[in-house]
Amino acid sequence: MQVQGFIRKMKVSPTTPIQYTLPVGEELVGMNPLIGRSLSLEWSGKIACINCSRSIKKSFNQGYCYPCFTSLAECDMCVVKPELCHYHKGTCRQPEWGEKNCFRPHTVYLANSSALKVGITRGVEPSTRWIDQGARQGLPIRTVPNRLEAGRLEVALSEFVGDKTNWRKMLKGDPPPVELAAERDRLYAELETGHPDFDVPGEAVSDARMMELQYPVTAFPEKVVAHNFDKVSCLTGELSGIKGQYLYFGTTVMNVRKYAGYELTVSGGADD
Repeated sequence: MQVQGFIRKMKVSPTTPIQYTLPVGEELVGMNPLIGRSLSLEWSGKIACINCSRSIKKSFNQGYCYPCFTSLAECDMCVVKPELCHYHKGTCRQPEWGEKNCFRPHTVYLANSSALKVGITRGVEPSTRWIDQGARQGLPIRTVPNRLEAGRLEVALSEFVGDKTNWRKMLKGDPPPVELAAERDRLYAELETGHPDFDVPGEAVSDARMMELQYPVTAFPEKVVAHNFDKVSCLTGELSGIKGQYLYFGTTVMNVRKYAGYELTVSGGADD
């Protein structure tokens, strides 16, 4: 196999185990069948903005050129910190984008990735978000009407639980299982005690079920080192697993999402 093109983050299917597909130009490369086989990823030196496709020397925010990074609403700080939404001030970079993407239902959830964390995602199906974070378990806990309200609740709950994933710890193995429904109840009790006047937005997810996620990893390494294509243009070795948006080559890992917009030649995958 040999394909060349500008890559994007992997597409995922929440099966057991998770199924991964890597977009390489116009091709879609199924990654699960390549686990256990020799694979080579070589960067041509070219990068194209994932929004406007212009040729660039350096990407920002996982794939954008600098003008897009500084002008698009999807690259604004309020996407990372939704509690900082400034649409109501009339300063949204792209009001139409904000109306379409931020003023729609969002889900507040608990996930067990490197440890228990709270997070939010657009829509009411958070499984793709959990997979991208490498979570072992996930549970939706609240549906809220817009991104700002979801951010407010996330910030309030983050006083009592983490809101970030330690990517190194996540890649070294699965965390111990957690009873997420019990943690949800504990957090709401903590919130009520600590902030009795906080008006919890939205509605509880009445039919919430905890999802268990399994990743195609042959063995977790004791340490991980992130590959940097800007320093070493070729990554070659046996593909030993996939978790989150990372490819494992033994102790070396590649963050596919970080290199969105890079032109790679993907080759190998034949039976040894």
